[in-house]
Amino acid sequence: MAYTINEDCISCGACEAECPVNCISAGDDTYVINADECIDCGSCAAVCPVSAPNPAE
Repeated sequence: MAYTINEDCISCGACEAECPVNCISAGDDTYVINADECIDCGSCAAVCPVSAPNPAE
């Protein structure tokens, strides 16, 4: 399952830089993850200061 970024995102960009498959990009208000490209590695969650990326349910 792909990760998603919730509304706690502060748009710091830490997750985008850490993603090994470059599936994270800046959205209108928060960063977003392309679910079709996400490999569910959790690298984004490990570096996020506000725990915004979470596994999709």
